[in-house]
Amino acid sequence: MFAVVKIAGQQFKVQKDQTLYVPHVDGNSGDKLEFAEVLLVDNNGSLSVGSTIKATVKAEILDQVQGDKVIAFKMKRRKGFRKKHGHRTHYTKIRISDIA
Repeated sequence: MFAVVKIAGQQFKVQKDQTLYVPHVDGNSGDKLEFAEVLLVDNNGSLSVGSTIKATVKAEILDQVQGDKVIAFKMKRRKGFRKKHGHRTHYTKIRISDIA
């Protein structure tokens, strides 16, 4: 059984007991989450799509983490212009506990 759920504006294919990194969701470690915006559910070959779905996906926050450092470097040759900017994107590590 799997579901396609919309989390923080992105779509994820999830299964029970799966661990994944999603864009930052407010909360602390151990908090429970519930996602009601389920787009597709496959229940052993029985496919449900669209507004007929009355399913929710329950998850638990495991950790708040940061991604790898991304460097944006701008330079104009022969002008002496150099600009270096870096950032790390925030992610939330969650475990899917149930698809109901």
